[in-house]
Amino acid sequence: MTLGVIGKKLGMTQIYDEKGSVIPVTVVEVEPLTVTQVKTVDSDGYNAVQVGTCLCKEKKLTKPQINHLKKNDLPAMSYLKEFRVDDASTYNVGDKVDLSILDGVAKVDVTGKSIGKGFQGTVKRHNFGRGPMAHGSKNHREPGSIGAGTTPSRVYKGKKMAGNMGNEQVTVTKLKVVKIDQEKNLILIKGSLPGCEGRMVTIKPSRTKWN
Repeated sequence: MTLGVIGKKLGMTQIYDEKGSVIPVTVVEVEPLTVTQVKTVDSDGYNAVQVGTCLCKEKKLTKPQINHLKKNDLPAMSYLKEFRVDDASTYNVGDKVDLSILDGVAKVDVTGKSIGKGFQGTVKRHNFGRGPMAHGSKNHREPGSIGAGTTPSRVYKGKKMAGNMGNEQVTVTKLKVVKIDQEKNLILIKGSLPGCEGRMVTIKPSRTKWN
């Protein structure tokens, strides 16, 4: 387990490789992060490093959040993230973390909140098949039966039905790192990432051994 970074998703574009092939990439802006807390096995039962970003006004934070940062003479930050690490002793509160920790990393796992799509039916939400579209049919996009009658006399938990779609934490694994621009604090990752433009995402080195 290693330290990762958090950044803002700016959007998608495309670049060309040495062979002239087009590569669709997502651009993420990763400003230098500040270590806000170091957790060890002795003090907390596990090793972890908490980092923060996005400076803000104190009135946008709760009192516990303000005091948590003030006790280490840190400014108000609206976004904090904790990473499990193998050895937390190499980090100190106030240290800066930038894209250099991803040097040499070929693939990453990206976590973010997916775009919310509101209340959707079973066809769109769960990819159900629709009914006949003829004039006599009364079941075009209905969900159909949701269970038996007398037995079990209830609907099983977890039944796929209509409801809110999206706005959930999603992790996309083994995405290729195309380019890292430390001067502009940008990282280009092949493919799409969860969330809309402007949403914060977490980037960690992929834990798979096929990097």
